[in-house]
Amino acid sequence: MAPVPDTSLPKPPGRLARFLDGDVWHSFKRSPTAILAAVIAAACVFCALFAGWVSPQDPFDLTTLDLMDSRLPPAWIDGGSTKYLLGTDDQGRDILSALMYGARISLLVGLASVLLSLVLGVGLGLLAGFVGGRTDAFIMRVCDVMLSFPAILVALLIDGVGRALFPQAHETLAFGVLILAIALTDWVRYARTVRGSTMVERQKEYVQAARIIGVPSLRIMRRHVLPNVMGPVLVLATIQVATAILTEATLSFLGVGVPPTSPSLGTLIRVGNDFLFSGEWWITIFPGLMLVLIALSVNLLGDWLRDALNPRLR
Repeated sequence: MAPVPDTSLPKPPGRLARFLDGDVWHSFKRSPTAILAAVIAAACVFCALFAGWVSPQDPFDLTTLDLMDSRLPPAWIDGGSTKYLLGTDDQGRDILSALMYGARISLLVGLASVLLSLVLGVGLGLLAGFVGGRTDAFIMRVCDVMLSFPAILVALLIDGVGRALFPQAHETLAFGVLILAIALTDWVRYARTVRGSTMVERQKEYVQAARIIGVPSLRIMRRHVLPNVMGPVLVLATIQVATAILTEATLSFLGVGVPPTSPSLGTLIRVGNDFLFSGEWWITIFPGLMLVLIALSVNLLGDWLRDALNPRLR
């Protein structure tokens, strides 16, 4: 008896296999700049997330601090100690450990504020572009008003109002006010980007066909329009992470950012600035370099992602 031929269809490749076969991964492998930026960003995120395990010292544990070790220079300078590779600050805290813990706070505030502004901006932009009319006009006028003020000024205003309303705020609430202040200055960019893309998508045949067969507008926006407008938004969100981190550092440098008990990179720079001209340059230079390194690597990844998702540049 002849064997029955196997007529079963081959199993479709999984998402990971499709991604590794796609243009984005191919573009990433061919870009040394993107690879280097990804390695730097991954190293910074790793050190920030696992600071409790990889840092030489817990800089916020008072029992481990010794004022006799304050203002020690980096290990390669005369008077330095190999125990403190990047030196210590005025309280005897290890600069390297403080950088890891400070980067954790800066990344947390930056990512949370971008996520909040992304949800708010994409939702309002999708609504404005799809519904149009007075709804579109009202949302765009609000965007125009927000864009007429400097972002840092709006963030300072919101942060000041939040602190005035909650003068005895807990540390968690202080973080929430800071995240909200940054998010409310960044959502406009997402709203305007999504609105423009949505106005193009709503005129296409698949949207008109869905309307004809009676699909609700909310479902059309969520299931059909939204996935097709997220490309530029992802690129913008990647770049905005660096901007949010810099905004948080600016607010912390001005003294209205995170609480002093949980210093971020901006707070470390502000503290070190008091000792910059007295010779202890490492207290402010190394946090500044860490901030630049994080922002630069994220910006380079955003530039690569913008080119990789642009079909005209493939």
